Amino acid sequence: MSYSKVIPALARVKPGQLFGTRLRSTAASTQHKELKTEDRLDPSCTIVEKPCDVDLFSGKPHTDSQKISVDFDNTQEAYKSKDTLELLRSLLVFKLCTFDFLVDKNKELMDLSKKVFGQRLFEKLMKMTFYGQFVAGEDQNSIKPLIEKNQAFGVGSVLDYSVEEDLTQEEAEKKEMDSCVSEAEKESHGMDHREKKYKAHRQFGDRRGGVISARTYFYADEAKCDHHMETFINCIKASAGSSVDGFSAIKMTALGRPQFLLQFSEVLVKWRRFFNLLAAHQGKDGMAVLEQKLELQQLQDSLIKLGVGAKSDVENWFTGEKLGSSGTIDLLDWNSLINDRTKISNLLVIPNMESGHLEPLLSKFTDEEEKQMKRMLQRMDVLAKHAVENGVRLMVDAEQTYFQPAISRLTLEMQRIFNREKPNIFNTYQCYLKEAYDNVSVDVELSRREGWYFGAKLVRGAYMSQERSRAAEIGYEDPINPDYEATNRMYHKCLEYILEEINLNRMANVMVASHNEDTVKFTLEKMNEMSLSPTENKVYFGQLLGMCDQISFPLGQAGFPVYKYVPYGPVNEVIPYLSRRAQENRGFMKGSKRERSLLWKEIQRRLFNGQLLYRPAY
Repeated sequence: MSYSKVIPALARVKPGQLFGTRLRSTAASTQHKELKTEDRLDPSCTIVEKPCDVDLFSGKPHTDSQKISVDFDNTQEAYKSKDTLELLRSLLVFKLCTFDFLVDKNKELMDLSKKVFGQRLFEKLMKMTFYGQFVAGEDQNSIKPLIEKNQAFGVGSVLDYSVEEDLTQEEAEKKEMDSCVSEAEKESHGMDHREKKYKAHRQFGDRRGGVISARTYFYADEAKCDHHMETFINCIKASAGSSVDGFSAIKMTALGRPQFLLQFSEVLVKWRRFFNLLAAHQGKDGMAVLEQKLELQQLQDSLIKLGVGAKSDVENWFTGEKLGSSGTIDLLDWNSLINDRTKISNLLVIPNMESGHLEPLLSKFTDEEEKQMKRMLQRMDVLAKHAVENGVRLMVDAEQTYFQPAISRLTLEMQRIFNREKPNIFNTYQCYLKEAYDNVSVDVELSRREGWYFGAKLVRGAYMSQERSRAAEIGYEDPINPDYEATNRMYHKCLEYILEEINLNRMANVMVASHNEDTVKFTLEKMNEMSLSPTENKVYFGQLLGMCDQISFPLGQAGFPVYKYVPYGPVNEVIPYLSRRAQENRGFMKGSKRERSLLWKEIQRRLFNGQLLYRPAY
């Protein structure tokens, strides 16, 4: 199949833009300062230990005697939004999370409690403990009081409907294999030359295994995906009705059959390698790949020199206009992707260096598979338009690395359309990945060149155990950084890069989604050095509801944009979410007793000051 038959009218393709070529920006600093132990901020409240030129809060010059500080040890300020019963509940829940037996068997213990106490008493018990700590309420109306209270104390909300199906492992594996294996794959019996990383494997079919923080969706049918879309729309509307400049979170695996994400990811990765090969042949690397003027004739000459095929064969690869000033061919255009007349399967083609042709990833796509791929993209478009209309920013969650190239690329396409006037769409970057910095830097560079607002949420990552196991067993390179310290360095490197971009042109935006106090202090220090004011609303902070209030509320009361991820849903249906919260808090609480000690300190302060009956006023 020649390229001219597959896509008859191709205009601009940018190697890094379309396929994520890993590039390093020339405009922002590429020198990352490694965090040494002695360079880390001490646990006191002072963020900057020396006089500074600009006050973060007023934007006015400092006097030599002034310091900028956010006090993370002031328990009265940190917990002023909580009554004493809430503090005691936090202590109880966090303490329970340190017991391995309770955490390992938490799902079984909850099921047993339901049988022993009955449904009503079980729900009451859960609302007094784990559910009350980590979940805002059962529906959009019941969560409003908590959202309004947090808002009164300077903390916004990212609404997240956290209901999941309670499937057995066998049921999850069956759903995954049914939804990730195409008709062509079933007929090929493994002879389709697909890369094993981007194929479904039954032993890893239950994507909940080894996952701590993230919700997991399994494809059932198109009606279920429509239901998920309606749920996300309701989240967007609820966010718009409860706060100004709110966020709402979505997952792409909830919006369609994941087979498409696997296939599209493989295509993107193979094209990335192809363009890297061409760039290397021309002696190009880094940002030079984006900056080069790659004319059609030059591209064809490169392919011939590489021995791809005869000149007459290579000329059939590309038709249409000469390439633009910054790159090659644009296979993707959002409006074309969501158009019913565009065949998505025509885009799932890969270069064959031996035959000199572009070949389809799979031998055939059924009409229903075509429709399923199209509907996923159309649902995303509907959500983006609802978010813009309601003044809510849409945060696209990251997922497993075998889905992520497609998720990131499609999110970037939405940003190019919907982030022209302000940052409406945010992509998520997992900094435990070895390629995190490369991914961040190329997307920032593209946003700058094309003039749209870059929006990012930085997280450490939720799939580490699963990703490592899958890579080792199936046989491909482990995508995860070697250790926690390497992940910390990567996080700070990506963060500093984006902060520098904000400092340069004020069109980048970042949410620092972290429970790590050192990372928060690092961010404040860099903001101070760059004179970035919190009132500009370019740098946001995010933590999960029920965790790290000693970070969230002091930041909010000091004027920084800070948000809680606010899960909600009926008690029985959020039990999988609560189960993961228990597991996450086990590691969190064993690693640091700081939050418990601060809670005790505040309870004792109230006791000695006769304030045990304190009620927050707002």
